[in-house]
Amino acid sequence: MLRTRTSRAALSMACAALLLATSACGSDEPEETPATQVRLYGTDGNMLNSYATELKDRADLVNGMKGTTPLTPLAESFKERLLAVDPKLGDFLYSAESYDAVVISALAAQLAGSTAPAEIAEQIVGVTTGGERCDEVAACLQLARAGRDIEYRGVSLTRAGFTDNGEPATASYGTMHFDNQKIDDSKTEFVGAGEESGASTKTPPRGRKLRDGKAKDAPLVLGGLLPKTGDLALAYPPLAAGAALALREVNAAGGVLGEPVKWIEGDDGTNPEVAKATVASHVTKGVQVIIGAGGSGISRAVLPDVVAAGRILFSPSNTDAGLSAVEDKGLYFRTAPPDSLQGRALADVMLRDGPRKIAILARKDSYGEGLQENVRSELEKAGIGADRIKLLTYEPPADPKTPVDFTGTAKEIKAFGPEALLLIGFAESAPAITALDDAGVDIKR
Repeated sequence: MLRTRTSRAALSMACAALLLATSACGSDEPEETPATQVRLYGTDGNMLNSYATELKDRADLVNGMKGTTPLTPLAESFKERLLAVDPKLGDFLYSAESYDAVVISALAAQLAGSTAPAEIAEQIVGVTTGGERCDEVAACLQLARAGRDIEYRGVSLTRAGFTDNGEPATASYGTMHFDNQKIDDSKTEFVGAGEESGASTKTPPRGRKLRDGKAKDAPLVLGGLLPKTGDLALAYPPLAAGAALALREVNAAGGVLGEPVKWIEGDDGTNPEVAKATVASHVTKGVQVIIGAGGSGISRAVLPDVVAAGRILFSPSNTDAGLSAVEDKGLYFRTAPPDSLQGRALADVMLRDGPRKIAILARKDSYGEGLQENVRSELEKAGIGADRIKLLTYEPPADPKTPVDFTGTAKEIKAFGPEALLLIGFAESAPAITALDDAGVDIKR
């Protein structure tokens, strides 16, 4: 806003009358009011310690950034076991979900008495609902070998089991804060979402007790479809560590169907073509259950191939709410909760700070646009008018080495003048923060 001009005499009298000692007194030059400070918010794709390193020598720009991620309070013993797998682990995001995806797959195969994907799939939801409750791998496997119906409660799956669609009925979210260029664990708060009544009540097929404990089609072979490379590679270490830990503990407890479970590495590249090639390779190698993909959009791209091959796709980190109704012939599952739940948590985090204008910049894919729409809907329900919410998207780079140019987007955000900016994306979204800084946006820290 610009101040109107007036005479020096009038201005001097006004300044004297108001006892204002400002630099404007005695000057007839127009002056702009200070720019609105913008607080940054993030989601599960960027609320990681590794995200700050993407900004290099300007990593301090993330200080004060808040966000949410599917996160269950992790026991120190679980963290210690993960660190025994990967001593360099800096984050635990989706490690619990990855661990549980592998364990549930193993238990379902044991109850099915077979490694046939269709038979395993019929047991997966039932492993998490009804039956005799167990929360340790060895104890659960012992019950499954006896053909007993079980209700697995693991590291991420703590309150309720899966819905009929094969996803968690409830979720826990962590509200996280960046401070000193890293997530400050002491500030993390946890909030629950979802309803326990949403868990499936269907009775699964009766578990098989094998006479000699072995199955003719053993061993169970799992294949990784995790983001070793690409925009989501920063989330790979905890995902990989969770899967590796589960595999280690399942095999230490005697394996499945009388043999150790096998694992075949595989990269989804955060790229549909890379992921499709990995799926094709897994199919030729006899993989029955594919653990992944990392990103929701990648799972959408490969799911038709997985279904056509009669395999199971079990993701620990897909959150696109639209995947709840995807055509999968009963072969798609996830331990990560849908973004319909995270949208509420994110909106609540932002509204606590009282912003009146909010911009949401999202990666242009099913994950980004889906979560953007969920948050927008929740903000409007809370009374934020549509004219006070600005939605923007960006195309993910085809080549991770080519950064997205956010220059124009930063100018558009500055012109809108929001008090809050939500970034929905992966590592490639980091340059948006430096672009805002370059455009003169006052980032609140």
